[in-house]
Amino acid sequence: MNKYEIMFIVRADITEDEISNTVKSFEKVLTDMGAKIVSSKDLGQKKLAYEIKEQVRGNYHLLNVECTSDAVKEFDRKALIDEKILRHLIIKEEE
Repeated sequence: MNKYEIMFIVRADITEDEISNTVKSFEKVLTDMGAKIVSSKDLGQKKLAYEIKEQVRGNYHLLNVECTSDAVKEFDRKALIDEKILRHLIIKEEE
């Protein structure tokens, strides 16, 4: 299993419950694929450097996970489809 750092930005114009449910659903995508979530941090709402999908603010969330590349590919696929996720970044940590 490899270590990954995943940061994603959730739309700011939705309710706190929807934001929480979105984060939980993406954590579940990883855990269903056998990933171990080492840490999950809500970094809060921040102003975006530029407008994304007509949004000027976003809720940042950071996950540190240990998983296979298949779990990361599934997270990436679902994040691209979900309208609530503005952007995401997946970084493989060096051993």
